[in-house]
Amino acid sequence: MATDQPAPALKEIFNAERLQHIATEMSAVYPEFDARTFLRMANDGLAEQSIMQRMARVSECLHATLPLSYEASLEVLRALAPRLNSAFVSVSLPHYVATYGSNAFEPSMAALKYFTTFGSAEFAIRHFLRSDFERTLAVMHDWSLDANEHVRRLASEGCRPRLPWSFRLERIQADPRLAAVILDNLKADDSLYVRKSVANHLNDITKDHPDWVLDLIEGWSLDNKHTAWIARHALRSLIKQGNQRALAIIGASGKAEVEIIGVNVTPTVIALGEKITLSFTVKSTVESSQRLVIDYAIDYVKANGGTSAKVFKLKALTLPGGASETVSRSQSIKELTTRRHYAGRHAVHVLVNGERLASSYFDILP
Repeated sequence: MATDQPAPALKEIFNAERLQHIATEMSAVYPEFDARTFLRMANDGLAEQSIMQRMARVSECLHATLPLSYEASLEVLRALAPRLNSAFVSVSLPHYVATYGSNAFEPSMAALKYFTTFGSAEFAIRHFLRSDFERTLAVMHDWSLDANEHVRRLASEGCRPRLPWSFRLERIQADPRLAAVILDNLKADDSLYVRKSVANHLNDITKDHPDWVLDLIEGWSLDNKHTAWIARHALRSLIKQGNQRALAIIGASGKAEVEIIGVNVTPTVIALGEKITLSFTVKSTVESSQRLVIDYAIDYVKANGGTSAKVFKLKALTLPGGASETVSRSQSIKELTTRRHYAGRHAVHVLVNGERLASSYFDILP
């Protein structure tokens, strides 16, 4: 049944019911656990906390109510991990390691390797990279060869220079060669979960060292379908920018010899929360086939009346000589945590191989 009720906030992953679940499962694996104190502390001020604050609070409250040594506490938390009913809630366990395990390197590395199979230890491992870079990175090199896809993914995701929701790793941001062995070990991984991480890691690097990434991928054999997949997704930001080397890697080099016919945005006037549909036809103007990357950009109106462009991927295709291809895409124009929308005229541009070839518009009502 359709509903107009908004989706629960992401932070509600850690609601009172979930905290009770954690307390119940802790009591099952450690009967002496002070569940009452844990719940009182964890629920205090819960409504005002963000999701990451709630995640950290769980590990802090576990620490406060576990009267054990660090190593003994890890054994209890190892027993707890498979009993938790949310992968993201499991992230509180690696957070425990990052917060309280800095003086026990080897037990902490073993714990993170174990805990990452239930959620992810990508945030926690970064604290060890900051405090003991060489030793931690050496462990992550070994993880990149592990049989478990979650562990291999941690090797790449944990050392991303610009991991969302975490601090930047300045050393790797300045010199991506430091993590290059990990990326090379994973460049043909058969796990999509791992490949997405490798592609995102490389896409992070393109923000600071685009030529380094291009040099690296140009040296890869893209005959392997997994490596080719990583290359396409790693270069997505450069492709949206029309970078000719990136376009050449995916076989879409050079100016697109096409015309755009009948570009149209409907409806042209919308209220916030409604959808627009962009449609147009791409027609070849040459006799030979072309590899095309088609994107579109929206010039979003800002609070000050200016605009800020956001590029969206649309499709890649091989267009035979003289042929036409009709393209259509719908998009909801609604509020996001990462974007506010403002009334006014929003230009929409069709990009082919990075070049703007046609435009239209829609208006958002006040």
